[in-house]
Amino acid sequence: MAKAANPTTASAMTTPAQIERLGGYLHKLRLQKCAERLEALLQQAAADELPYADFLEQVLGEEVAAKTAKNVSMRTAMARFPFVKPLETFDFAYQPSIDKRQVMTLASCHFIEHGDNVIVLGPPGVGKTHLGVSLGIKAIEAGYRVLFTSAAQLIATLTKALAEGRLDEKLKFYTTPRLLIIDEIGYLPFDRQGANLFFQLISRRYERGPMILTSNQSFGAWGEVFGDRVIATAILDRLLHHAVTLNIRGNSYRLKEKLKAGLVRSIDEQPQPGGEI
Repeated sequence: MAKAANPTTASAMTTPAQIERLGGYLHKLRLQKCAERLEALLQQAAADELPYADFLEQVLGEEVAAKTAKNVSMRTAMARFPFVKPLETFDFAYQPSIDKRQVMTLASCHFIEHGDNVIVLGPPGVGKTHLGVSLGIKAIEAGYRVLFTSAAQLIATLTKALAEGRLDEKLKFYTTPRLLIIDEIGYLPFDRQGANLFFQLISRRYERGPMILTSNQSFGAWGEVFGDRVIATAILDRLLHHAVTLNIRGNSYRLKEKLKAGLVRSIDEQPQPGGEI
């Protein structure tokens, strides 16, 4: 004996005309994912005899997930990352000096709401940029607008804007994103003008928008990086007022295979970045 249809489910037979009308409604409402999957969803609902509320929840859930994925993809492209590497791909076992629990806490993005900066220090190749990008991706997934730039590109852009009389406009461009990531501070020294421009940006974002900064130089060397100990101290004073510092002491990922093969020696311990100016 055939099982009687439950009038409280979404399993009733749907006519071709209804499917066409429903598809038209979904397109007008710009629910593209639902429109694409309509027939499959209806067939599955009929097979499972889903209650109307469960069916509606499933349909809208798929649409929300699709729109969220699209928005994350768009904001990721706008962030200008040099590469896209999620935090799950970071090899914490290779860098035991990093407190994984601390990084996972940062991945919750509470530091953004609290207005804390994150400063990642360590020698070249240990994963500083990877961590910065990965935390930036987590911030995007949490709904924040993020922008990534290298320190060299930042100063070049601000210097050009200054020469063209558009400095205020460009400073606003770097101030607007909720999270700004500045990579590779210290790889190239700043001239006095560049140091002053960097200070202006830090001052504008101070206690307004958090940042993630990476550097291969200890804080004690920032006076040389910026060519002026006074400016360096002023910059660090603002950056460290609300900040979390991650010190990475370990081997370069670029040497990982050579280390395995015994072609180079492992660096058991490198000097810890940090310290006073």
